[in-house]
Amino acid sequence: MLQIADIHVYRGKTHVLKGVRLDVRKGEIAALIGANGAGKTTLLRTISGLLRPARGKILLEGSRTAGRMDISRLAPEGITKLGVIHCPEGRGIFSQLTVRENLMIGAYLRSDKEGIAADYERVCTLFPILGSRSNQAGGSLSGGEQEMLAVGRALMGRPELLLLDEPSLGLGPIIVDTLFATLAEINAQGVTLLLVEQNAVKALLLAHRAWVLEIGRVTLSGSSRELIDDENVKKAYLGGT
Repeated sequence: MLQIADIHVYRGKTHVLKGVRLDVRKGEIAALIGANGAGKTTLLRTISGLLRPARGKILLEGSRTAGRMDISRLAPEGITKLGVIHCPEGRGIFSQLTVRENLMIGAYLRSDKEGIAADYERVCTLFPILGSRSNQAGGSLSGGEQEMLAVGRALMGRPELLLLDEPSLGLGPIIVDTLFATLAEINAQGVTLLLVEQNAVKALLLAHRAWVLEIGRVTLSGSSRELIDDENVKKAYLGGT
């Protein structure tokens, strides 16, 4: 569905991504793990069009593309229209707007009123707390509820591929468990997920396949089970000794 082909990205004079290659298959949960500064967020921002690669290709094939399409030079709005939706680190909630208004912003490129209404109900089913607080200001929600709102807003764009950047950041273990169970349900409903997550244990337990990114390069890849059992991954990311 998504193929990252030899992507190089610079931030100023800093060479952040150095020939990254990976592919995400339709219907799977894929995870990207690595230390702070490895380039994980930069990769998601490049996929969604917020950053432009110096060279390389980002190839997308979905129901809204005519075959395989290079999206590496498209604007973010064009990539969103193709079904790639980015749920960023930090949530980006509009604190003065209500929960409902925040969710509706996620559907700003859509005009199918019935479909939007159906997706709103779907989000409220996945995250019942959002439905019960639909008229409450987004900024008054707890951190976990705001993350649910951010994911719900992304779903309102009807993604085929959902990019998730550090969804567990700052959340307690119980909320993280609830959120990750819902992400699994979203995937079961047909949405492909690419997850960037510092909680490597949670990421690998959720994902089907994963990559380790270190200083802008993919150093290891495989099934999540293979990475969980890898001694180097255990020592670096899973608290192993």
